[in-house]
Amino acid sequence: MVIVGITGTLGAGKGTVVEYLVREKRFAHFSVREFLKEELERRQMPVDRDTLTAIANSIRAKYGPSHIAEALIKSAKDLGHNCVIESIRTPGEVEALRREEAFFLLAVDADPRIRYKRIRHRNSETDRVSYSTFIMNEEREMYTTDPNKQNLAACIDSADYVIRNDGSLADLQQKTEGFLKLTGAGQNKQTGR
Repeated sequence: MVIVGITGTLGAGKGTVVEYLVREKRFAHFSVREFLKEELERRQMPVDRDTLTAIANSIRAKYGPSHIAEALIKSAKDLGHNCVIESIRTPGEVEALRREEAFFLLAVDADPRIRYKRIRHRNSETDRVSYSTFIMNEEREMYTTDPNKQNLAACIDSADYVIRNDGSLADLQQKTEGFLKLTGAGQNKQTGR
């Protein structure tokens, strides 16, 4: 069983890579964001970037920096075949995933203006923000010394492979295939590839 973790900047194309892995390689999909969204909905709280960040920080402070990743790893193991875990944002999550035998961390990045256009087009509940708010949100999540808070820079730095996604969808898919070939993550009996 292979676990691919996805980290990277806002609007870089992480979700598009996940869609490709699910559709073309039959990976199961688990998402930190969905895990947090479900928790907010259980608590009848609004779903936006501030509440997602606050609930994540609260859960990590209470249960440890790796708690969310460990919950998703357990779900992945229960399923028992290749999976992708999206939205890895803390070094504690990376550390928990690194304890797994066949884990690879993929980071996705792109120019900020391109990323902002993408999130505006995506138009999810967390994407309806100005460019300055978009940049502020990212800066808030980029660096910290608090192990319970987002530290995208440290996660990206620890990635096994980084995709620069400033081009076309076909280019992103080709780079994803490069990652799979380099790591062997897409070469197994489950996917038949």
